[in-house]
Amino acid sequence: MGRVTATERRAVLLAGAGLALAAGCANRNAVAHPGHSSGSAPARPALSGNLPAQLTHGPRDRPRVALTFHGGGDPGTARAVLAEAEKHGARLTVLAVGTWLDAHPDLARRIRDGGHDLGNHTLRHLDINAMSEAEARAEIAGCAERLERLTGSVGSWFRPSRSPTASPLVTRLAQEAGYPHVLSYDVDSLDFTSPGAAAVARKVLAEIREGSVVSLHFGYDDTVAALPVVLEELDRRGLAAVTTTELFS
Repeated sequence: MGRVTATERRAVLLAGAGLALAAGCANRNAVAHPGHSSGSAPARPALSGNLPAQLTHGPRDRPRVALTFHGGGDPGTARAVLAEAEKHGARLTVLAVGTWLDAHPDLARRIRDGGHDLGNHTLRHLDINAMSEAEARAEIAGCAERLERLTGSVGSWFRPSRSPTASPLVTRLAQEAGYPHVLSYDVDSLDFTSPGAAAVARKVLAEIREGSVVSLHFGYDDTVAALPVVLEELDRRGLAAVTTTELFS
């Protein structure tokens, strides 16, 4: 048997995801990707007013989506995801775990230098909604301190650990730590269950639409393999993958 090429592997993924993409139908230039520059973070526009404390999706009347990644796991897969996104002109939002930043401090700067949003996903990735006030405050503050030390900023967003939404207590503590909004999502890729790359692509592409915020994870090979398929189909649909800050601006 001859060696399988990257093009052939992608065709298998596309078939597994149930997508019928004709050759040449993807138009990479159909949408201008805001903030696409080499090696520098984009200017951060002000967020739209009157946003709720917890956000699950952005405006439904603009062709933009946000791909958000829980920052943890193997740093090699994180670098692979970032490189693939940048190859497609996409910008991501990474919610980093504080202990992961301790282990891989260079990734904080790598994320910011790539033009991506970087935020707080607690210090140890425990069930923050079940914690006491003091414990939850320490989880949020511990990650914020690491972000500020590594990048000069506490980051753009907070996402609770072990839950898609934050309790009223955790929401208040996040606001006190400098995060006006808790970032949830309306599309869960379920990539952390390791269902296979085709299943990850299929779930995301079946549910994503204008304004969607997608939950994905670093550290899973399925996610790395599915990402090119997802990004190519977003291009075909005319949906730009932007940072969450851009999505809500």
